[in-house]
Amino acid sequence: MLKLAMVVLWPSFMAAVLAEGLFFSIFDPGQLPLAGGLSPMAIYSAGFFGFWSLGALASMLTYYLVAVPGDHNPPI
Repeated sequence: MLKLAMVVLWPSFMAAVLAEGLFFSIFDPGQLPLAGGLSPMAIYSAGFFGFWSLGALASMLTYYLVAVPGDHNPPI
């Protein structure tokens, strides 16, 4: 189970780092309409965890689609 978590979370972490860098190099966190008076650090943190969650969802979906039901040799 720990190996599955690392297989899902590590690539999603790396994707979140890239997405965070690209997104916030284009958009200023103080100018975003959903900022709601939050500090830039809070917006960066929320953005990172949002990107990480989307990446984890995509990684888990990929694992689910690769693990064929009835296969006696799952990928992990």
